[in-house]
Amino acid sequence: MDRRSMLRTTVVGAGAMALPFTAWSAAYAAPAQNATGPYGPLQSANSHGIQLPAGFTSQIVARSRQAVPGTSYVWHDAPDGGAVFADDSGWIYVSNSEVGPSAGGGASRIAFDATGAVVGASRILSGTDTNCAGGRTPWHTWLSCEEVSRGRVWETYPFGGTAVARPAMGRFKHEAAAADPVRRVIYLTEDETDGRFYRFVPATWGDLSAGTLQVLVAGSATSGPFTWANVPDPDGSPTLTRRQVSGAKAFNGGEGCHYADDTVWFTTKGDNRVWQVNLASGTYELAYDDSLVSPGSAPLTGVDNITGSGSGDLYVAEDGGNMEICVITPDDTISVFLRITGQSGSEITGPAFTPAGDRLYFSSQRGTSGSSSGGITYCVTGPFRT
Repeated sequence: MDRRSMLRTTVVGAGAMALPFTAWSAAYAAPAQNATGPYGPLQSANSHGIQLPAGFTSQIVARSRQAVPGTSYVWHDAPDGGAVFADDSGWIYVSNSEVGPSAGGGASRIAFDATGAVVGASRILSGTDTNCAGGRTPWHTWLSCEEVSRGRVWETYPFGGTAVARPAMGRFKHEAAAADPVRRVIYLTEDETDGRFYRFVPATWGDLSAGTLQVLVAGSATSGPFTWANVPDPDGSPTLTRRQVSGAKAFNGGEGCHYADDTVWFTTKGDNRVWQVNLASGTYELAYDDSLVSPGSAPLTGVDNITGSGSGDLYVAEDGGNMEICVITPDDTISVFLRITGQSGSEITGPAFTPAGDRLYFSSQRGTSGSSSGGITYCVTGPFRT
């Protein structure tokens, strides 16, 4: 029996029913299945090469190695993970640069006014190594994560201030972070084929300089209960963090991470899955698996960055695949929201919504050139469900 058939038998055939996200803490659910999307079919590609549903439009916000329009600031190479921060007169979009320190690794910001016009751009982190994804905090800082062995988390300040390394959050191949203000912890993914899922418990909420790094401990199944165990040596030397705790559950290539409503979702690119951790019930399960999609072929492959909207929809970007952002709805359906054409050598990164929920920012990391110098950052505007 192949992997697709076996997983369908064990997960779907066990009698699980598709339930809304709000009910998933009470019972295991079947992963999301194909359905007509909430916005209807994609239209023909527009002038930017993007296929969108009717009523949505796109614009190019910035291009790597070119000045951000309206400013003198040159946008960084290989734009990756991103987030939006509200300010008094508009918002700020923050984006990582996934290149080495000599090539300009770090993070930048673009400031917008209330109409969405660019009013400024600048660097907020420099000289760091392969900053892939990250996460925003409730105190309005951006956690920029280095995706290298024994990489660091850097706390950066989009509204002004000097970036600071946070080694207490662990030295490993960091990918993404998501803050949980209820439990006062930060969840962290690790991009290794045998990566782990962590949480950092600060000694004082709002101060990441000290605290306890913990790792998720669970069985080998795709659903079940879990616990947290302390990582003895967050520095990861000489023993890597993922190998310090017996029973820590391995995940194949941790990528994006998103928290909302007592739930944290994270993606694993190595097996094209979206995982759901139900924090109130202390259980985990699959929200999506490309081997469990029926009927038809799986729309989402190369599973990568993830974000959520005010309606509870999850938006998942592809690294490779056919350059799509897919939407998983609260009633367990999955469909394609947009597709970028003519950029097969790239990946979609950094999806993030504005506070009003009517604009979605994201990047094509290598654009049409397939090179880190060809990155393009976009904004899509339209009638998103809020």
